[in-house]
Amino acid sequence: MLRALELAAQGPEANANPRVGCVLVADDGTVVAEGWHRGAGTPHAEAHALARAGARAGGTTAYVSLEPCNHTGRTRPCSEALYAAGVRRVVHGQSDPNPAAAGGAAWLRDRGVEVVGGVEAETAAALNRTWTHLMRTHRPWVTWKLATTLDGRSAAADGTSRWITGEAARADVHEQRARCGAILVGTGTALLDDPHLTARRPDGSLRETQPIRVVMGMRDLLPDARVLDDVAPTWHLRTRSPKEVLDALAAAEVHHVWLEGGPTVAAAFLADGLVDEVVAYVAPVLLGRGRQSVSDLGITTIADALRLAPTDITPIGTDVRITALLKEIC
Repeated sequence: MLRALELAAQGPEANANPRVGCVLVADDGTVVAEGWHRGAGTPHAEAHALARAGARAGGTTAYVSLEPCNHTGRTRPCSEALYAAGVRRVVHGQSDPNPAAAGGAAWLRDRGVEVVGGVEAETAAALNRTWTHLMRTHRPWVTWKLATTLDGRSAAADGTSRWITGEAARADVHEQRARCGAILVGTGTALLDDPHLTARRPDGSLRETQPIRVVMGMRDLLPDARVLDDVAPTWHLRTRSPKEVLDALAAAEVHHVWLEGGPTVAAAFLADGLVDEVVAYVAPVLLGRGRQSVSDLGITTIADALRLAPTDITPIGTDVRITALLKEIC
């Protein structure tokens, strides 16, 4: 199962489908074949492994990081494929939280296949944390990213914000963007900063897969805005409602949103309880005045402060990246 999880991790994290790995093992412990899912429209992990095994799949045990699916989409159900290949035993990690695809384990048991579930289930679920969140809550996981000075400023008094953090931190942001299905800003940020909102390599070249660029707000974008070029899809959602934005993205099977700005949009998501995680890049810089990292949250006493639970604190060049969960969901 640990090997199946290693294989699953090779799949694309931002894809609409979960990352899944499969290992077919003979009774003597020999690995017959391995497979993993490469994204929507490609063979599932089980199908990939079965195709590699051919006739040797009969009588094997299939170790799969996620319960085999039991529905027909772009590919046939994995439960049927395993049964047809003569796999005698299936061991899976996470049970499928998607009601449209769940039930493969029961289907196989009903046909005499031995099924063992829940092996390394927590590790498997963590591998697909944001996808699992979408399946269970019907909304994407929201990570709010901010770059801030030590005194909590996201821009100087004259509006300039390039660059608060150093080159290493900015490269790390692009690495994080590439793991998400959408990058979200408000029209204020789009008009003030004219961001490109792409995922780039350190040499400036574009990564193969780009997240959807989402701008929310009622104001028009400038015709020559960089976010309107053709290197990645762009949505301009004319709403001030965070829930409406997330509903639209959930309908498009986006399970991880990278919220980048600005302080007004961030405050709106926080006020509605729609931020799950914060990734803060803190620079050893003092400004004294300028734009705050987040707008008024209506908090007037320390007892009501929004408390977060750090999960990681990592130096990135001269800056520090702090990753934290909202305490309510810890």
